[in-house]
Amino acid sequence: MNNEISQLFMYGGLDENSILAKLGEIFEVIESGSYNRTAVIRDIKLQLKRLLITATDYGFDHNLWHNYIAFFLMMNENPFTLVCEKSTITEGTVTSIVEEDFARIMKIFHYDFSAVEKELGINCFSVLSDYQAVRKNRKIYNWSVSEKVQALSRQLEEAADVKEFYRVVTQFYHDYGVGQFGLNKAFRIEEKPSGDIRFTPINNMEVVTLDDLVGYEIQKQKLVENTEAFVSGKRANNVLLYGDSGTGKSTSIKAIANQYYDRGLRMVEIYKHQFRHLSTVISTIKNRNYKFIIYMDDLSFEENEVEYKYLKAVIEGGAETRPDNILIYATSNRRHLIKETWNDKNDHTTQDDLHHSDTVEEKLSLVNRFGITIGYLRPLPKEFQHIVTTLAERAGLQIDEETLKLEATKWEMSHGGLSGRTAQQFIDYLCYKEAKDE
Repeated sequence: MNNEISQLFMYGGLDENSILAKLGEIFEVIESGSYNRTAVIRDIKLQLKRLLITATDYGFDHNLWHNYIAFFLMMNENPFTLVCEKSTITEGTVTSIVEEDFARIMKIFHYDFSAVEKELGINCFSVLSDYQAVRKNRKIYNWSVSEKVQALSRQLEEAADVKEFYRVVTQFYHDYGVGQFGLNKAFRIEEKPSGDIRFTPINNMEVVTLDDLVGYEIQKQKLVENTEAFVSGKRANNVLLYGDSGTGKSTSIKAIANQYYDRGLRMVEIYKHQFRHLSTVISTIKNRNYKFIIYMDDLSFEENEVEYKYLKAVIEGGAETRPDNILIYATSNRRHLIKETWNDKNDHTTQDDLHHSDTVEEKLSLVNRFGITIGYLRPLPKEFQHIVTTLAERAGLQIDEETLKLEATKWEMSHGGLSGRTAQQFIDYLCYKEAKDE
């Protein structure tokens, strides 16, 4: 196995701590004939435990080795896979190089572990080749990744030769992409000790749709129209969703990420203190074959904060044009994002007050860079009651409508006021109460 691994070219350069690299080294020691049996068995079981942890995280089943190699192929970002993500590869030098790699990977994929098991008197590889995961009450946050991995694994098992193996993998790259951007719908960024950043998948994002948000039909339609244009390759605008808390601003953006994931939309969540990394984020994702929404939740600035000036340049106004595959969607409780004071109004010109003060214009210049602003205001009492009754019906609650409305009114008066969030919290309370009484 290690001989095949060491000769990989496009897929070579493995992380020396990866499961594949470690197993290759162990098997080379076994082939040498001079080894400590106890130490080798211990090292093998350590790597297989890591394999089992990966399988548990992603919900792999059946042949875990095949799933792991499929996952390795899916996550390997190299010049070949990145081109496959964007277009079809024609015959040429690169094709022949990659086919040689695939011939070696196919041997690794179908590696016969029986000789190693017989040599060491173990059966752990056989066990993991037909693994049955525990399904009872099982919750897998990476389910979309798991399905793709196992589907690719099954196709590779059926590949008759290297040509078919090549076709299956490259078709996957073309259909779904490669690496973490190909497999996951949302990310946050984390700063490394070195000061660099890494993209971390958000695997437990709420599975919500726009239909789950009761009301706000005009607001949702505006958001859908802009996003539809964006993913279709047409001109689209940055969007600011503003308004009262608990009205569904963040839920709407999460729903958009869920709705358009299959059409190549990805979301990168970034916080205010991370704005200094925006240029790095944009340079990393601008050449990928996906559409990216940079999501800024609860965006606002106090009077003494100046980070908004940097954000202005990134959105529009800097030397570099914003890439066509990136938009910024932000939510805020403030219509103008930046705290305004009465003192801002005192710096007016003397020309019959035709112009706002420079201070006001400076603060409004950020929000003006959002081409679309959508207001999410608190519902009126009747609208709130409609939200409550709709959510109660969806939850299957058996309760008189008048009693429900009366209790909902009592609830909102002491639990945050009129909002969709308050309505959902009230319904969650009733569901808990009903389950407790059963």
